[in-house]
Amino acid sequence: MTMQPAVMELVNVDVAYHGDIRILRGLSLKVRPGMITGVIGPNGAGKSTALRALYGLLKPVAGDVMVDGKVVTGMKPWKFIDHGIALVPQHRSLFNDLSVEDNLRLACWSFRRDKARVEAALERAYTQFPMLRDKRRDKAGSMSGGQQRFLELGRALALQPRMLLLDEPTAMIAPRISAEIYAFIEGLPAQGISVLLVDQNVRQCVRIAGHVYVLELGQNKVDGGAEDFRQDSGLRDLIAEWVDYRIDA
Repeated sequence: MTMQPAVMELVNVDVAYHGDIRILRGLSLKVRPGMITGVIGPNGAGKSTALRALYGLLKPVAGDVMVDGKVVTGMKPWKFIDHGIALVPQHRSLFNDLSVEDNLRLACWSFRRDKARVEAALERAYTQFPMLRDKRRDKAGSMSGGQQRFLELGRALALQPRMLLLDEPTAMIAPRISAEIYAFIEGLPAQGISVLLVDQNVRQCVRIAGHVYVLELGQNKVDGGAEDFRQDSGLRDLIAEWVDYRIDA
């Protein structure tokens, strides 16, 4: 049986800031098709840097980025959309003075002349998140942090991605809304969407991920199936060294 290639992959990647401040050091990871791949680690481990390197926001100084087994190192971020790959960054990326619907329409810019496709994309977002339909004429900046995150997720879905990169999707979000976001993420593989989840909420990440990477100082500390992390006391002790479990409250 031929093994399906990773949707995305970093192969022995080094990333440096300001030329000589090396953040990633020979990092390799695979985003497996049809599942959630989690990336966890302490602050400063290089988790978000790894995601930015995958999406072309940072160019490796060594190693390669791959999509479907083909090298795409140096490809511009907007080109990943053509490959069915969308990103929801950690920090808010909305146009606050535009309406909810206008933010969604901007996601459809590359096919803006196809009115039927645009309307279908909007309907997809509204069906997934009915709250967005109710607030479609409101300014994005007037909504709560949780509502803005749902808008960002809805905007990504408008592109009909087969792969979604998520960076700290519940950072600074109330626990009740966070639970809704994790329930949404957990259901993405059933919709045919593979996921890379970079997260500080270790318990939730391990709970919903099929494979987990632990990063430390820009390198792979360990990786394995989520069940390994649930059952291996050594891995639990490793995680307990740097995680404040109160984030799951």
